Amino acid sequence: MKLSPHLSYRSLLPRFAASRRSPQLRRCSPCRASSSLPMSPESTNPQQFPTITISYSDLKDRNSDLSAAIEQGFGPNGLGILSISDVPGLSSLRENLLILAPRVASLPEDVKRDLEDPESRYNFGWSHGKEKLESGKLDTFKGSYYGNPILDEPTTDVSLLQRYPSYCRANKWPSNALPELEVAFKVLGKLILDVGLMLAYHCDRYVSKEITMHDDEGLEQMLQRSRCHKGRLLYYFPRQWSERKEDTSSMSSWCGWHTDHGSLTGLTCGMFMRNGVRIACPDSTAGLYIKTRNDQIVKVVFGEDQLAYQIGETTEILTRGRLCATPHCVRAPEGEKASGVERSTFALFMQPDWDENLRFPSEVHHHTELIPSNGTLTFGEYSEMLVDKYYQQ
Repeated sequence: MKLSPHLSYRSLLPRFAASRRSPQLRRCSPCRASSSLPMSPESTNPQQFPTITISYSDLKDRNSDLSAAIEQGFGPNGLGILSISDVPGLSSLRENLLILAPRVASLPEDVKRDLEDPESRYNFGWSHGKEKLESGKLDTFKGSYYGNPILDEPTTDVSLLQRYPSYCRANKWPSNALPELEVAFKVLGKLILDVGLMLAYHCDRYVSKEITMHDDEGLEQMLQRSRCHKGRLLYYFPRQWSERKEDTSSMSSWCGWHTDHGSLTGLTCGMFMRNGVRIACPDSTAGLYIKTRNDQIVKVVFGEDQLAYQIGETTEILTRGRLCATPHCVRAPEGEKASGVERSTFALFMQPDWDENLRFPSEVHHHTELIPSNGTLTFGEYSEMLVDKYYQQ
């Protein structure tokens, strides 16, 4: 576990665990996640913090006690994110996939239309201008390519295909126009899943100190048996300075405020390019922002050679708040230097199977309007309702 010697979480989160404190799990206060995220003058230049980091060698050692790191990153006073360093093969697999994002976006329009899957609400294949922003407008700033990196065809059951189309339908690949996409997408997605499962094991060890769990109830087992994992290759289109001026005051200008509804989201560091040439991000304020438990907005950073993981709502529900999801957004680069800059990144949403039952606690902090009186939904039912909220029909 690594922390910058020049930064301390204690100055930001008064109750945040110090790196040398006892790893014993304390009684956790309920997670808080505000659905209203007003911008304030103070938040235009927020503080910047590196993620809590675990080395791959420590992560793969099932005898390692990573409780302190898990608590600092994912616990009630954490930022809901941590990163894994020194992952074998990550750098080349990341580059191999991310350089394909602009090529996908540049495919002929008729080819991209054939790669769309409206019946899944554009949750397989190519998607552009279908997802709603916070304002209610359709998001045309970025394009996405969705796929299940583990299973090309999760099921052939017609009733399931109709009931859970955003998870059960088959992958779509540009086999003729860009055949290398399928391999690069699947290999990186499988790596992120494998590392995420190691992390899930240590999360279970942390949570089990306070919650009694049966063998099949832990996060690791739930994710291992799931057929619902979803990868998303994202491409943020370059925009000219004249087009950007109206967006410069918005912190969520590239991705709106939200919490992930799955279990664990694996992220690569973004890649920036201009005119086909890789560049450093031209604006130090651009990047991933998180809202803390005490209502501060902070920028979180991790390296190109690291995988970051964020806790989703489902894990918060199943752990009764011992691991917590946090609202986050992505801020675009601003200023004339950002003109013509494009960004590519990849996320793997690790999620329960569609028929996994979610038993909601009496106090819930996310999407309370969707929860029935009996407090139980399958993950498929829960997620399909969320997809209906955010995608154009």
